[in-house]
Amino acid sequence: MTTSALRRQVKNIVHNYSEAEIKVREATSNDPWGPSSSLMSEISDLTFNVVAFTEVMGMIWKRLNDHGKNWRHVYKALTLLDYLIKTGSERVAQQCRENVFTIQTLRDFQYVDRDGKDQGVNVREKAKQLVGLMRDEERLKQERTQALKTKERMAGLATGMGSGSGSGSGSGSGSSALPPPYPGRRTSQPSMAALYGEEFSRSRGSPSSFNSSSSSPRLPSDLEQARPQTSGEEELQLQLALAMSREESEKPPPHVQMDEQTQLEIALCLSKEQLQQPAPPPPVALEMDEDMQLQIALSLSKEEHEQEQRSRQGDESLLQKALEESRRESESGAGESAMMDLVDIFGPVSTAPLVMIFGTRSPLA
Repeated sequence: MTTSALRRQVKNIVHNYSEAEIKVREATSNDPWGPSSSLMSEISDLTFNVVAFTEVMGMIWKRLNDHGKNWRHVYKALTLLDYLIKTGSERVAQQCRENVFTIQTLRDFQYVDRDGKDQGVNVREKAKQLVGLMRDEERLKQERTQALKTKERMAGLATGMGSGSGSGSGSGSGSSALPPPYPGRRTSQPSMAALYGEEFSRSRGSPSSFNSSSSSPRLPSDLEQARPQTSGEEELQLQLALAMSREESEKPPPHVQMDEQTQLEIALCLSKEQLQQPAPPPPVALEMDEDMQLQIALSLSKEEHEQEQRSRQGDESLLQKALEESRRESESGAGESAMMDLVDIFGPVSTAPLVMIFGTRSPLA
């Protein structure tokens, strides 16, 4: 048993993955070989179950979001998705059309390994082929019909060769027979030995082991081989389990992908909560909009205009006062000049008596 397989089994236990999720994880692992046709056929049958369909597609989209050194996750997920579109439930193609943008972004997938080899070219080409298939409805129908016929023919051959009733019913249920009942997610954690035996029997590539673990005659021997034979192997398994649990506990919570409807509902709930909360006190410096600024500017200009008018009125009143004073002065000056003219005219008549009066008084003095 390889270290990657052991780590994958420990993750299956820690996360309590369902049977469908475990099958998808195995089909899209980082092992340097592709997924077996029997395993993909099992996953294809699971897509006809409502619960299993959600689990299968959720794990596939999760694998498609990997990057970097996990490029095999992405490539195998695209391969499995191509198989499910052709042989699985029609809801697979419908969901792929709804999330075609996720597949389109993989046409720009980039990864170069340590040896300088471009490993992303396989992902890019597979994504282009899948997007082209999704956009061509007629081609998709033809390839789906052909793939289903091939699957039924292979199932009939396997049944005729006596490969077991479990294998015949599991692989021949594409469109004519109903898929086997799906047990769903486990309610309790399985034992390490049982999971090791189950995973080991799957990795051997036996069709009967994929469809019915109870019908496999090699299950007891597989269990014995999966169990640790030495104390060193047992200690290694324990250390890996502890490391995986520590790694999972330190990981941040996964980002939940939500559709637009869920995001809209969350936004509406948040807005309702904000409306129910008391309004905070207004800040000291309020930001004014353009209308308020325009009104303030108009009021200021009006005040300045009124001040200018008042100052102008004051200047005019001062000017009027000055004009009145000058007019009065001119009038008083004209009266004095008239009096002087009268004095000049009547001066000789009035001076003689005055002189005489003064002259009469002077002797008395």
